[in-house]
Amino acid sequence: MYEFAVTPAVTQIRRRGVEITEVSPASLGAELELEPGDRVIKVNGRAVRDYLDFRFQTGGETELTIGVLKRGGEEWEVEIERGEGEDFGLSFENIVPRQCANECLFCFCNGNPPDARPALSFRDEDVRLSFLYGNYTTLTSITEAEMSRVIEQRLTPQYVSVHATDLKVRAYLLGVDEKRADIGGKMRRMMDAGIEIHAQVVLCPEINDGEILRRTIYDLAAEHPRVRSVAVVPLGLTRYNTDARLTTVTAEFCRRTIREVSAIQKDLRARLGTNFAFLGDEIYLRAGVAIPSRRHYGDYPQIEDGVGMVRSFREDFARLRRRLERRPPRAPSRLSATVVTGKLFAPVLAPLLEGLNSRFGTRLKTVAVENDYFGPDIVVAGLMTGRDVIAARDRIEGDFVVLPGAAFKSDEPVMLDGMTLEEVQKSLGLPVRPADFEAFARMFV
Repeated sequence: MYEFAVTPAVTQIRRRGVEITEVSPASLGAELELEPGDRVIKVNGRAVRDYLDFRFQTGGETELTIGVLKRGGEEWEVEIERGEGEDFGLSFENIVPRQCANECLFCFCNGNPPDARPALSFRDEDVRLSFLYGNYTTLTSITEAEMSRVIEQRLTPQYVSVHATDLKVRAYLLGVDEKRADIGGKMRRMMDAGIEIHAQVVLCPEINDGEILRRTIYDLAAEHPRVRSVAVVPLGLTRYNTDARLTTVTAEFCRRTIREVSAIQKDLRARLGTNFAFLGDEIYLRAGVAIPSRRHYGDYPQIEDGVGMVRSFREDFARLRRRLERRPPRAPSRLSATVVTGKLFAPVLAPLLEGLNSRFGTRLKTVAVENDYFGPDIVVAGLMTGRDVIAARDRIEGDFVVLPGAAFKSDEPVMLDGMTLEEVQKSLGLPVRPADFEAFARMFV
Protein backbone atom coordinates (compact mmCIF):
# COMPACT_ATOMS: atom_id res chain seq x y z
CA MET A 1 0.00 0.00 0.00
CA TYR A 2 2.94 2.35 0.49
CA GLU A 3 5.87 3.31 -1.70
CA PHE A 4 8.95 4.98 -0.26
CA ALA A 5 10.70 7.86 -2.01
CA VAL A 6 13.96 9.16 -0.55
CA THR A 7 15.32 12.66 -1.14
CA PRO A 8 18.49 14.13 0.41
CA ALA A 9 18.02 14.46 4.19
CA VAL A 10 14.25 13.87 3.80
CA THR A 11 12.31 10.61 3.79
CA GLN A 12 8.81 10.85 2.37
CA ILE A 13 6.08 8.23 2.56
CA ARG A 14 4.05 8.45 -0.61
CA ARG A 15 0.69 6.73 -0.56
CA ARG A 16 -0.91 5.30 -3.64
CA GLY A 17 -3.19 7.51 -5.65
CA VAL A 18 -4.67 10.86 -4.72
CA GLU A 19 -6.99 11.55 -1.79
CA ILE A 20 -10.46 13.00 -2.27
CA THR A 21 -10.99 15.89 0.13
CA GLU A 22 -14.50 16.98 -0.84
CA VAL A 23 -17.45 15.60 -2.82
CA SER A 24 -20.06 18.07 -4.07
CA PRO A 25 -23.66 17.12 -3.25
CA ALA A 26 -25.72 15.70 -6.17
CA SER A 27 -22.55 15.35 -8.27
CA LEU A 28 -21.34 12.34 -10.23
CA GLY A 29 -18.87 11.62 -7.43
CA ALA A 30 -21.68 11.57 -4.85
CA GLU A 31 -23.75 9.29 -7.10
CA LEU A 32 -20.79 6.88 -7.17
CA GLU A 33 -20.71 6.96 -3.34
CA LEU A 34 -17.23 8.43 -3.25
CA GLU A 35 -16.34 10.10 0.06
CA PRO A 36 -13.67 12.37 1.52
CA GLY A 37 -10.74 10.16 2.54
CA ASP A 38 -11.14 7.78 -0.40
CA ARG A 39 -8.19 7.58 -2.77
CA VAL A 40 -8.39 7.33 -6.56
CA ILE A 41 -5.58 4.97 -7.51
CA LYS A 42 -6.24 4.15 -11.19
CA VAL A 43 -8.10 5.37 -14.24
CA ASN A 44 -8.56 2.85 -17.06
CA GLY A 45 -5.73 0.76 -15.65
CA ARG A 46 -3.24 3.63 -15.44
CA ALA A 47 -1.85 4.67 -12.06
CA VAL A 48 -2.92 8.05 -10.67
CA ARG A 49 -0.25 9.98 -8.78
CA ASP A 50 -2.06 13.29 -8.18
CA TYR A 51 -5.04 15.29 -9.33
CA LEU A 52 -3.24 16.35 -12.52
CA ASP A 53 -3.11 12.68 -13.53
CA PHE A 54 -6.80 12.31 -12.71
CA ARG A 55 -7.70 15.36 -14.77
CA PHE A 56 -5.57 14.24 -17.73
CA GLN A 57 -6.69 10.62 -17.72
CA THR A 58 -10.39 11.44 -17.39
CA GLY A 59 -10.39 14.41 -19.75
CA GLY A 60 -12.69 13.86 -22.73
CA GLU A 61 -13.44 10.27 -21.74
CA THR A 62 -17.08 9.20 -21.37
CA GLU A 63 -16.48 5.52 -20.48
CA LEU A 64 -14.15 5.03 -17.56
CA THR A 65 -13.01 2.39 -15.10
CA ILE A 66 -11.81 4.00 -11.89
CA GLY A 67 -9.90 2.21 -9.15
CA VAL A 68 -10.71 3.51 -5.67
CA LEU A 69 -9.13 2.68 -2.35
CA LYS A 70 -11.84 3.36 0.23
CA ARG A 71 -10.84 5.01 3.48
CA GLY A 72 -11.68 1.78 5.29
CA GLY A 73 -9.15 -0.17 3.18
CA GLU A 74 -11.52 -1.82 0.70
CA GLU A 75 -10.64 -1.54 -3.00
CA TRP A 76 -13.37 -0.73 -5.52
CA GLU A 77 -13.38 -0.79 -9.29
CA VAL A 78 -16.07 1.54 -10.58
CA GLU A 79 -17.27 1.54 -14.19
CA ILE A 80 -18.69 4.86 -15.29
CA GLU A 81 -20.53 6.31 -18.25
CA ARG A 82 -20.72 10.07 -18.02
CA GLY A 83 -22.03 12.84 -20.18
CA GLU A 84 -19.59 14.78 -22.31
CA GLY A 85 -17.94 17.43 -20.13
CA GLU A 86 -19.75 16.22 -16.99
CA ASP A 87 -17.80 17.15 -13.88
CA PHE A 88 -17.09 14.61 -11.13
CA GLY A 89 -17.62 17.18 -8.38
CA LEU A 90 -14.45 16.05 -6.61
CA SER A 91 -11.79 18.09 -4.85
CA PHE A 92 -8.40 16.53 -4.16
CA GLU A 93 -5.46 16.95 -1.79
CA ASN A 94 -2.77 19.41 -2.73
CA ILE A 95 0.29 18.24 -4.63
CA VAL A 96 3.30 17.48 -2.40
CA PRO A 97 6.14 19.45 -4.04
CA ARG A 98 9.33 17.83 -5.27
CA GLN A 99 12.41 19.14 -3.47
CA CYS A 100 15.12 21.14 -5.21
CA ALA A 101 18.60 19.58 -5.36
CA ASN A 102 20.50 22.78 -6.19
CA GLU A 103 22.52 24.95 -3.82
CA CYS A 104 21.68 28.31 -5.34
CA LEU A 105 23.94 31.12 -4.21
CA PHE A 106 21.01 33.53 -3.88
CA CYS A 107 18.33 31.14 -2.60
CA PHE A 108 15.94 33.07 -0.36
CA CYS A 109 15.73 30.07 1.96
CA ASN A 110 19.32 30.87 2.99
CA GLY A 111 18.10 34.22 4.25
CA ASN A 112 15.51 32.95 6.71
CA PRO A 113 15.93 33.80 10.39
CA PRO A 114 16.68 30.91 12.77
CA ASP A 115 13.13 30.84 14.12
CA ALA A 116 11.42 30.74 10.71
CA ARG A 117 8.70 28.14 10.13
CA PRO A 118 10.27 24.94 8.73
CA ALA A 119 8.05 25.18 5.65
CA LEU A 120 9.84 28.39 4.62
CA SER A 121 13.08 26.45 4.18
CA PHE A 122 11.56 23.93 1.78
CA ARG A 123 12.93 24.48 -1.72
CA ASP A 124 10.50 23.25 -4.36
CA GLU A 125 11.52 22.27 -7.88
CA ASP A 126 8.39 20.87 -9.47
CA VAL A 127 7.23 21.11 -13.09
CA ARG A 128 3.64 20.46 -11.96
CA LEU A 129 3.65 23.57 -9.77
CA SER A 130 5.29 25.50 -12.59
CA PHE A 131 2.32 24.68 -14.81
CA LEU A 132 -0.32 25.19 -12.12
CA TYR A 133 0.96 28.28 -10.29
CA GLY A 134 3.86 29.72 -12.27
CA ASN A 135 6.53 28.47 -9.85
CA TYR A 136 9.98 28.54 -11.41
CA THR A 137 12.14 25.46 -11.89
CA THR A 138 15.77 25.25 -12.98
CA LEU A 139 15.33 21.93 -14.89
CA THR A 140 18.74 20.81 -13.63
CA SER A 141 17.39 17.59 -12.11
CA ILE A 142 14.19 16.96 -14.06
CA THR A 143 13.73 13.21 -14.54
CA GLU A 144 12.77 11.42 -17.73
CA ALA A 145 9.40 10.57 -16.18
CA GLU A 146 8.78 14.25 -15.40
CA MET A 147 9.86 15.35 -18.87
CA SER A 148 7.61 12.76 -20.51
CA ARG A 149 4.73 13.87 -18.34
CA VAL A 150 5.15 17.54 -19.25
CA ILE A 151 5.04 16.59 -22.92
CA GLU A 152 2.28 13.96 -22.77
CA GLN A 153 -0.04 16.00 -20.57
CA ARG A 154 0.92 19.29 -22.23
CA LEU A 155 1.78 21.04 -18.99
CA THR A 156 2.28 24.36 -20.72
CA PRO A 157 3.51 26.96 -20.07
CA GLN A 158 6.58 26.12 -18.02
CA TYR A 159 8.43 28.79 -16.03
CA VAL A 160 12.20 28.28 -16.04
CA SER A 161 14.83 29.97 -13.89
CA VAL A 162 17.61 30.40 -16.43
CA HIS A 163 19.57 33.19 -14.69
CA ALA A 164 22.37 33.00 -17.29
CA THR A 165 22.98 31.17 -20.55
CA ASP A 166 26.72 31.29 -19.90
CA LEU A 167 27.22 27.82 -18.41
CA LYS A 168 30.06 28.79 -16.08
CA VAL A 169 28.00 31.60 -14.60
CA ARG A 170 24.84 29.50 -14.36
CA ALA A 171 26.70 26.63 -12.67
CA TYR A 172 28.24 29.11 -10.21
CA LEU A 173 24.86 30.61 -9.35
CA LEU A 174 23.09 27.27 -8.92
CA GLY A 175 25.92 25.52 -7.08
CA VAL A 176 26.07 22.64 -9.58
CA ASP A 177 28.55 21.43 -12.18
CA GLU A 178 28.39 22.69 -15.76
CA LYS A 179 26.94 19.46 -17.10
CA ARG A 180 23.91 19.78 -14.82
CA ALA A 181 23.72 23.50 -15.48
CA ASP A 182 23.30 22.90 -19.21
CA ILE A 183 19.55 22.69 -19.86
CA GLY A 184 19.61 23.72 -23.52
CA GLY A 185 18.66 20.23 -24.71
CA LYS A 186 15.86 19.93 -22.17
CA MET A 187 14.38 23.27 -23.14
CA ARG A 188 14.57 22.42 -26.85
CA ARG A 189 12.83 19.10 -26.23
CA MET A 190 9.99 20.89 -24.47
CA MET A 191 9.74 23.59 -27.11
CA ASP A 192 9.80 21.05 -29.96
CA ALA A 193 6.81 19.40 -28.28
CA GLY A 194 4.90 22.69 -28.21
CA ILE A 195 5.57 23.58 -24.57
CA GLU A 196 5.79 27.36 -24.15
CA ILE A 197 8.50 28.67 -21.84
CA HIS A 198 8.74 31.83 -19.77
CA ALA A 199 12.24 32.44 -18.42
CA GLN A 200 13.48 34.21 -15.32
CA VAL A 201 16.73 35.90 -14.39
CA VAL A 202 17.44 36.71 -10.74
CA LEU A 203 19.89 39.54 -11.24
CA CYS A 204 22.92 39.42 -8.96
CA PRO A 205 25.23 42.44 -9.22
CA GLU A 206 28.72 41.67 -10.55
CA ILE A 207 27.75 38.07 -11.40
CA ASN A 208 25.09 37.82 -14.13
CA ASP A 209 24.51 41.48 -14.97
CA GLY A 210 26.00 43.63 -17.75
CA GLU A 211 27.27 41.66 -20.73
CA ILE A 212 26.20 38.32 -19.21
CA LEU A 213 22.63 39.59 -18.93
CA ARG A 214 22.72 40.98 -22.46
CA ARG A 215 23.88 37.64 -23.85
CA THR A 216 21.26 35.76 -21.80
CA ILE A 217 18.41 37.88 -23.15
CA TYR A 218 19.56 37.61 -26.77
CA ASP A 219 20.18 33.85 -26.51
CA LEU A 220 16.65 33.35 -25.22
CA ALA A 221 15.17 35.82 -27.72
CA ALA A 222 16.61 33.65 -30.50
CA GLU A 223 13.98 31.07 -29.48
CA HIS A 224 11.05 33.49 -29.52
CA PRO A 225 8.09 32.82 -29.66
CA ARG A 226 8.79 29.39 -28.16
CA VAL A 227 10.39 31.27 -25.29
CA ARG A 228 7.71 33.91 -24.85
CA SER A 229 9.27 36.24 -22.29
CA VAL A 230 12.06 36.83 -19.81
CA ALA A 231 11.52 38.39 -16.37
CA VAL A 232 14.55 40.11 -14.84
CA VAL A 233 14.09 40.53 -11.10
CA PRO A 234 16.59 41.80 -8.50
CA LEU A 235 18.36 39.76 -5.88
CA GLY A 236 16.78 40.12 -2.45
CA LEU A 237 19.19 40.01 0.49
CA THR A 238 17.95 39.58 4.04
CA ARG A 239 20.06 40.36 7.11
CA TYR A 240 20.82 36.61 7.28
CA ASN A 241 22.40 36.36 3.80
CA THR A 242 26.05 36.62 4.78
CA ASP A 243 27.66 35.13 1.66
CA ALA A 244 30.41 37.58 0.67
CA ARG A 245 29.91 36.72 -3.01
CA LEU A 246 26.55 38.53 -3.05
CA THR A 247 26.33 42.29 -3.53
CA THR A 248 23.40 44.46 -2.45
CA VAL A 249 21.16 45.90 -5.18
CA THR A 250 21.53 49.70 -5.12
CA ALA A 251 19.57 52.49 -6.76
CA GLU A 252 22.48 53.22 -9.10
CA PHE A 253 22.69 49.55 -10.10
CA CYS A 254 18.97 49.63 -10.91
CA ARG A 255 19.32 52.80 -12.99
CA ARG A 256 22.19 51.30 -14.95
CA THR A 257 20.24 48.09 -15.54
CA ILE A 258 17.24 50.08 -16.81
CA ARG A 259 19.45 51.95 -19.29
CA GLU A 260 21.06 48.75 -20.56
CA VAL A 261 17.86 46.71 -20.82
CA SER A 262 15.90 49.59 -22.39
CA ALA A 263 18.29 49.54 -25.35
CA ILE A 264 17.82 45.78 -25.69
CA GLN A 265 14.04 46.14 -25.48
CA LYS A 266 14.04 48.76 -28.23
CA ASP A 267 16.01 46.44 -30.50
CA LEU A 268 13.86 43.39 -29.77
CA ARG A 269 10.63 45.35 -30.13
CA ALA A 270 11.67 46.32 -33.65
CA ARG A 271 12.60 42.74 -34.53
CA LEU A 272 10.05 40.66 -32.60
CA GLY A 273 7.18 43.06 -32.01
CA THR A 274 7.54 42.67 -28.23
CA ASN A 275 9.87 43.94 -25.52
CA PHE A 276 10.41 40.24 -24.66
CA ALA A 277 12.60 41.03 -21.63
CA PHE A 278 10.78 42.74 -18.76
CA LEU A 279 12.25 44.24 -15.61
CA GLY A 280 10.64 43.64 -12.25
CA ASP A 281 8.78 46.60 -10.76
CA GLU A 282 11.21 46.68 -7.84
CA ILE A 283 14.02 47.75 -10.17
CA TYR A 284 12.10 50.84 -11.33
CA LEU A 285 10.93 51.73 -7.83
CA ARG A 286 14.39 51.37 -6.30
CA ALA A 287 15.84 53.46 -9.13
CA GLY A 288 13.25 56.20 -8.67
CA VAL A 289 12.27 55.81 -12.32
CA ALA A 290 8.69 55.94 -13.59
CA ILE A 291 6.95 52.60 -14.13
CA PRO A 292 6.47 51.93 -17.87
CA SER A 293 3.11 52.31 -19.59
CA ARG A 294 0.43 49.65 -19.98
CA ARG A 295 1.54 49.12 -23.58
CA HIS A 296 5.06 48.23 -22.44
CA TYR A 297 3.86 45.02 -20.75
CA GLY A 298 1.60 43.67 -23.48
CA ASP A 299 -0.51 40.92 -21.90
CA TYR A 300 1.52 40.97 -18.66
CA PRO A 301 3.21 37.59 -19.30
CA GLN A 302 5.05 37.51 -15.97
CA ILE A 303 2.95 39.65 -13.66
CA GLU A 304 3.06 37.02 -10.89
CA ASP A 305 6.83 37.57 -10.73
CA GLY A 306 6.29 41.22 -9.85
CA VAL A 307 6.60 42.39 -13.46
CA GLY A 308 3.93 44.97 -14.24
CA MET A 309 2.05 44.67 -10.94
CA VAL A 310 2.31 48.38 -10.18
CA ARG A 311 1.08 49.38 -13.64
CA SER A 312 -1.77 46.87 -13.38
CA PHE A 313 -2.66 48.19 -9.91
CA ARG A 314 -2.78 51.76 -11.20
CA GLU A 315 -5.00 50.71 -14.08
CA ASP A 316 -7.34 48.91 -11.67
CA PHE A 317 -7.33 51.91 -9.33
CA ALA A 318 -8.23 54.25 -12.19
CA ARG A 319 -11.21 52.02 -13.03
CA LEU A 320 -12.26 52.07 -9.36
CA ARG A 321 -12.03 55.86 -9.33
CA ARG A 322 -14.21 56.12 -12.46
CA ARG A 323 -16.76 53.76 -10.92
CA LEU A 324 -16.88 55.83 -7.74
CA GLU A 325 -17.42 58.97 -9.79
CA ARG A 326 -20.58 57.35 -11.17
CA ARG A 327 -21.65 55.80 -7.86
CA PRO A 328 -19.93 57.38 -4.85
CA PRO A 329 -19.60 55.37 -1.61
CA ARG A 330 -22.79 55.62 0.44
CA ALA A 331 -21.10 56.21 3.79
CA PRO A 332 -17.56 57.44 3.04
CA SER A 333 -16.87 58.48 6.62
CA ARG A 334 -17.24 54.85 7.66
CA LEU A 335 -14.29 54.00 5.40
CA SER A 336 -11.80 55.00 8.05
CA ALA A 337 -8.83 52.66 7.89
CA THR A 338 -5.09 52.28 7.63
CA VAL A 339 -3.69 50.40 4.68
CA VAL A 340 -0.37 48.85 5.70
CA THR A 341 2.15 48.02 3.02
CA GLY A 342 5.88 47.70 2.35
CA LYS A 343 8.27 50.64 2.03
CA LEU A 344 8.62 50.13 -1.72
CA PHE A 345 4.91 50.37 -2.58
CA ALA A 346 3.85 52.97 -0.03
CA PRO A 347 4.91 56.00 -2.17
CA VAL A 348 2.77 54.58 -5.01
CA LEU A 349 -0.28 53.90 -2.85
CA ALA A 350 -0.34 57.01 -0.63
CA PRO A 351 -1.23 59.63 -3.29
CA LEU A 352 -3.93 57.34 -4.72
CA LEU A 353 -5.63 56.99 -1.34
CA GLU A 354 -5.22 60.70 -0.61
CA GLY A 355 -6.98 61.41 -3.90
CA LEU A 356 -9.95 59.30 -2.80
CA ASN A 357 -10.07 61.05 0.56
CA SER A 358 -10.05 64.47 -1.06
CA ARG A 359 -12.72 63.61 -3.63
CA PHE A 360 -15.10 61.34 -1.72
CA GLY A 361 -14.56 62.06 1.98
CA THR A 362 -13.07 58.69 2.87
CA ARG A 363 -10.43 58.50 5.60
CA LEU A 364 -7.78 56.14 4.33
CA LYS A 365 -4.19 56.30 5.48
CA THR A 366 -1.07 54.58 4.13
CA VAL A 367 1.53 53.23 6.54
CA ALA A 368 4.83 51.77 5.34
CA VAL A 369 6.39 49.20 7.63
CA GLU A 370 10.08 48.57 8.14
CA ASN A 371 10.93 44.90 7.67
CA ASP A 372 12.89 44.13 10.82
CA TYR A 373 12.21 40.39 10.54
CA PHE A 374 14.19 39.91 7.32
CA GLY A 375 16.12 43.16 7.32
CA PRO A 376 15.85 46.68 5.84
CA ASP A 377 16.77 45.59 2.31
CA ILE A 378 13.51 43.62 2.07
CA VAL A 379 10.95 46.26 1.15
CA VAL A 380 8.16 44.41 -0.69
CA ALA A 381 4.67 44.12 0.81
CA GLY A 382 4.37 40.36 0.30
CA LEU A 383 7.23 39.73 2.75
CA MET A 384 5.77 41.74 5.64
CA THR A 385 5.41 39.92 8.93
CA GLY A 386 3.00 40.19 11.83
CA ARG A 387 5.56 41.51 14.27
CA ASP A 388 6.58 44.26 11.82
CA VAL A 389 2.96 45.32 11.41
CA ILE A 390 2.52 45.40 15.19
CA ALA A 391 5.68 47.51 15.54
CA ALA A 392 3.91 50.18 13.44
CA ARG A 393 0.77 50.29 15.61
CA ASP A 394 1.45 53.83 16.91
CA ARG A 395 0.95 55.07 13.33
CA ILE A 396 -2.21 53.05 12.68
CA GLU A 397 -5.53 54.91 12.79
CA GLY A 398 -9.17 54.32 11.93
CA ASP A 399 -11.72 51.59 12.47
CA PHE A 400 -9.90 48.74 10.76
CA VAL A 401 -6.61 47.77 9.10
CA VAL A 402 -6.06 46.50 5.56
CA LEU A 403 -3.11 44.20 4.86
CA PRO A 404 -2.09 42.78 1.47
CA GLY A 405 -3.45 39.28 1.01
CA ALA A 406 -0.05 38.24 -0.40
CA ALA A 407 1.43 38.63 3.10
CA PHE A 408 -0.58 35.60 4.27
CA LYS A 409 -0.40 31.93 3.38
CA SER A 410 -2.73 31.06 0.52
CA ASP A 411 -4.58 28.38 2.50
CA GLU A 412 -4.71 29.86 6.02
CA PRO A 413 -4.43 33.29 7.71
CA VAL A 414 -0.81 33.00 8.84
CA MET A 415 1.99 35.48 8.10
CA LEU A 416 5.61 34.64 7.33
CA ASP A 417 6.75 34.88 10.95
CA GLY A 418 4.03 32.44 12.03
CA MET A 419 1.73 35.08 13.50
CA THR A 420 -1.94 34.43 12.82
CA LEU A 421 -4.49 36.98 11.70
CA GLU A 422 -6.19 36.61 15.08
CA GLU A 423 -2.95 37.39 16.94
CA VAL A 424 -2.28 40.48 14.82
CA GLN A 425 -5.84 41.73 15.41
CA LYS A 426 -5.55 41.18 19.15
CA SER A 427 -2.26 43.08 19.33
CA LEU A 428 -3.55 46.00 17.27
CA GLY A 429 -6.96 46.07 18.94
CA LEU A 430 -8.58 46.52 15.52
CA PRO A 431 -10.13 44.27 12.88
CA VAL A 432 -7.64 43.33 10.15
CA ARG A 433 -8.76 42.62 6.60
CA PRO A 434 -6.35 40.76 4.29
CA ALA A 435 -7.24 41.93 0.79
CA ASP A 436 -6.25 41.74 -2.85
CA PHE A 437 -7.39 44.59 -5.08
CA GLU A 438 -10.82 43.11 -5.74
CA ALA A 439 -11.50 42.76 -2.02
CA PHE A 440 -10.25 46.31 -1.47
CA ALA A 441 -12.59 47.64 -4.16
CA ARG A 442 -15.57 45.87 -2.62
CA MET A 443 -15.12 47.94 0.55
CA PHE A 444 -16.52 50.92 -1.35
CA VAL A 445 -19.78 49.24 -2.34
